[in-house]
Amino acid sequence: MFGSAEEIGSWKVKSPLDWTESGWVCDLELSGGQEALEFKFVVVKHDGSLSWESGDNRVLELPESGGAFSVVCRWDDTREALDVVPYQEEVGDGEGNDSYNLEEDEVEIGKSTLAGEWRGKEASFMSSNEHGSREVGRSWDTTGLEGPDLKMVEGDRNSRNWWRKLEMVREVIVGSVEREERLKALIYSAVYLKWINTGQVPCFEDGGHHRPNRHAEISRLIFRELENICSKKDVTPEEVLVARKIHPCLPSFKAEFTASVPLTRIRDIAHRNDIPHDLKQEIKHTIQNKLHRNAGPEDLIATEAMLERITETPGKYSGDFVEQFRIFHNELKDFFNAGSLTEQLDSVKVSMDERGLSSLNLFFECKERLDASGESTNVLELIKTMHSLASLRETIVKELNSGLRNDAPDTAIAMRQKWRLCEIGLEDYFFVLLSRFLNALEAMGGAVQLAKDVESKNVSSWNDPLDALVLGVHQVGLSGWKQDECLAIGNELLAWRERDLLETEGEENGKTIWAMRLKATLDRARRLTSEYSDLLLQIFPLNVEILGRALGIPENSVKTYTEAEIRAGIIFQVSKLCTVLLKAVRNTLGSEGWDVIVPGSTSGTLVQVDSIVPGPLPSTDGGPIILLVNKADGDEEVSAANGNIAGVMLLQELPHLSHLGVRARQEKIVFVTCDDDDKVADIRRLVGKYVSLEASPSHVNLKLSTEEDRSHTPQSNATKKTDRKSVSVDDEESTPISSSSDSLLYSSKDIPSGGIIELADSDASTSGSKAAACGLLASLAAASARVHSEHGVPASFKVPTGVVIPFGSMELALKQSNSEEKFTYLLEKLETATPEDGGLDIICDQINEVMNSLQVPKETINTISKAFPKEARLIVRSSANVEDLAGMSAAGLYESIPNVSPSDPAVFSASICRVWASLYTRRAVLSRRAAGVSQREASMAVLVQEMLSPDLSFVLHTVSPSDPGTNLVEAEIAPGLGETLASGTRGTPWRLASGKLDGIVKTLAFANFSEELLVSGKGPADGKYVRLTVDYSKKRLTVDSVFRQKLGQRLGSVGFFLERNFGCAQDVEGCLVGEDVYIVQSRPQPL
Repeated sequence: MFGSAEEIGSWKVKSPLDWTESGWVCDLELSGGQEALEFKFVVVKHDGSLSWESGDNRVLELPESGGAFSVVCRWDDTREALDVVPYQEEVGDGEGNDSYNLEEDEVEIGKSTLAGEWRGKEASFMSSNEHGSREVGRSWDTTGLEGPDLKMVEGDRNSRNWWRKLEMVREVIVGSVEREERLKALIYSAVYLKWINTGQVPCFEDGGHHRPNRHAEISRLIFRELENICSKKDVTPEEVLVARKIHPCLPSFKAEFTASVPLTRIRDIAHRNDIPHDLKQEIKHTIQNKLHRNAGPEDLIATEAMLERITETPGKYSGDFVEQFRIFHNELKDFFNAGSLTEQLDSVKVSMDERGLSSLNLFFECKERLDASGESTNVLELIKTMHSLASLRETIVKELNSGLRNDAPDTAIAMRQKWRLCEIGLEDYFFVLLSRFLNALEAMGGAVQLAKDVESKNVSSWNDPLDALVLGVHQVGLSGWKQDECLAIGNELLAWRERDLLETEGEENGKTIWAMRLKATLDRARRLTSEYSDLLLQIFPLNVEILGRALGIPENSVKTYTEAEIRAGIIFQVSKLCTVLLKAVRNTLGSEGWDVIVPGSTSGTLVQVDSIVPGPLPSTDGGPIILLVNKADGDEEVSAANGNIAGVMLLQELPHLSHLGVRARQEKIVFVTCDDDDKVADIRRLVGKYVSLEASPSHVNLKLSTEEDRSHTPQSNATKKTDRKSVSVDDEESTPISSSSDSLLYSSKDIPSGGIIELADSDASTSGSKAAACGLLASLAAASARVHSEHGVPASFKVPTGVVIPFGSMELALKQSNSEEKFTYLLEKLETATPEDGGLDIICDQINEVMNSLQVPKETINTISKAFPKEARLIVRSSANVEDLAGMSAAGLYESIPNVSPSDPAVFSASICRVWASLYTRRAVLSRRAAGVSQREASMAVLVQEMLSPDLSFVLHTVSPSDPGTNLVEAEIAPGLGETLASGTRGTPWRLASGKLDGIVKTLAFANFSEELLVSGKGPADGKYVRLTVDYSKKRLTVDSVFRQKLGQRLGSVGFFLERNFGCAQDVEGCLVGEDVYIVQSRPQPL
């Protein structure tokens, strides 16, 4: 807000408001002597621009007496009357969120859950039927709409009353069969019904006469369809999430509401003889007639306004009349499913078994004790209540998961709706409890105190926060979001809570290991919350904007919809708790939230992007830029995205030895990550400004750059023109072999009989550097068995058997399929196609179609089949002439297809064609273009090897990427297949550093990948993985310090052996199968 008072900046400085569930709030302390305050609210956009309220300035007359007061305002209603109400300390009602509180008369009335969110017109009492003429100023815009959104907007325009709107929603949901359309139908329905229940989409009479039983019948049909959708095998997490938001917006269809004449008590009330005639008329026309002709949420609002009015002055009306009206109010709340959590739970008691009743009674007891304590910081009672809630909700969810029979009677379906609403209500109440716990934790010193306790080796104070986080994550899983992931996170947190903080673990500092292990799981839990928030941001904003514009919803309601959904959910409180605990862990580790992937110093304009993709960036006058990137998959190309990039700051974790990290290191681009929320907020303030970035292994500094800094800016990536000669190593056989104008065969030798080369016979000219290196590895493996480090650690390793489909095979297949001419034409166009106009994508797609139409000769497949055991599973890998070179590793740029077999020739042939096609993907083309390599110079051989089923996979760098001056081998390790490290799966690997000479192993990080990739030996050889959720409390490398040290020493010994034999620093890929180390690849390490 801006305002006239000096205390808030005299119109020159904006005063921030804090978001609560009641709206945006700020506290102002104004000095005496001021008669009035003029002010306005503004929305601060992401780019810093302001969106002001329209109309005149607001004017608030200040009380002469002084004191504490509260005022409630509505956005953009600058002419509204402002009531100054004496302020009272807020006491939570315990039934809703912790921000919205009821005054004494409201507690006595027992207002509905609709009342706190109502944004429609206030109730007005009428003495005659005036409902029909009140709809004014509405407009509908169907421009550009199609599908469910068009049906909904047109349906709303043709449906004035609530039951017609409900029927239209039913038709939209039931009529959407295709998955994409079904999700959109659910999204639009959830948003639309929420706006109806908050009064932003008003309901009116339309001259018809439909009692509430019509609404109840429609609600039952919608409910059944939602339950049917969520029980399907192909249901998506998005559909479950959105369906849960629809349930609270539907009316009840209990037997009393589906009766032919429901809610008759109001008729008797309106005809009583002990109330004034005018009051009878108002009740009759405002509530009774309206309710029985065209019921809508506004009737509950009117009823509560009437109840507040008749109870305002005790004794003014007869006690029996007031009591009957209260009973009717409770019946109406029940019909709208707008009762409190306690009321909802009471309604399902009759259907609970002994175990359910026991859980329910325990929850009520704990809640009662918590409320009676009168202390929002009573941690013991909070934890007990959270545990009892979790037990009760788990019981309810288990019953709901048993499904709904097709022949279930109406009474059973109605009770199921109540159970569903209780389950959702318990989730909402856990939000309150966790919020109170966070307040209590902060009152006890928060992250600072927790870190101090670790320093004093007293970690018992962590038990309650970790317990609360376990319970919070469990609630997220019960809501249907990544249940296996929630279970694994909970298991890990419980395991770490039970582990004592030791003086040492193995030969390492016990406090450091304790903190790093916990940090990995906390990062994983926070990733869970961010993925949930990302999903909401993916499915709601655009759809809310489309529907809101079409229905004429106020702009601010549209803009704040998704933010409100995120902040009102339990996931928000879980994220806040993760943040507090992570801050304490970082304090313990002495970490500032930075992680340096590529050290160095650079300067440039700070530009924020969502991801690293080729294309135009905001104008920076052609100078160097530093990218602030929200997310990355791990296999992006930096310089291919933009030649001006001098540095990257990524706002998520990233494996150091990921393909993105390797390529950034090769391109000398300074690269850091940051996961500290406070620092990220500071970084964002510098977007658009020229900054200096300094990154060393121990420190990162980002600051505004001075004019002097600009004049001394190091040469940026933009000005580093790639020297064609630097792409290859000195060996001529490693360079891409130019093609002649009349032939597409790139091989310098004839293709052998059978179409394959034994791995031991491969060389760079026929098979590419990767395959040639694998051939050399096979010969080195035998020698490694006789080598040990100075400390007696063996350097032995094995290499999987393999063969090579050499250069020229792809071109021969093109010729045999009569596709050579078309391919040559497309290849020429590829040289000049640009990504900005979409031309590059079109050419790449056309080449991909050509490649996938090819057939590998049967003779080749038969020869490969004979080279391996009959039941062997194989992996088909790239070995291009433009990868695994000293100046051009191209790590992860080309395709590898796992889990295939020559016994299925069609799948096997298609896999080889996919590897050939990967030579011409958008990323591959742009990468070669950035390196100055012509597309015609690129060729692809295919390496076929036996597929391993490893326990762990690793990448070794024999020179530390972040600190090259040290004599260390660094390893990054993932569970299962190595594709976890290469595929861009979010998370971090285990990171170990091993001294080449002293054998000392240091743990740098613990793994927290959510999934491991495996190949099932029993399933089909279809080129696919099996994904399993990882529980690190059961992984030896996390819990066994002796195993961690021995593995680190073993990998260090192997890496040092390979470095010496290849004559330079190596980037090594391998895995652990049982006790055996396998090496599958070794390439020159970019330095």
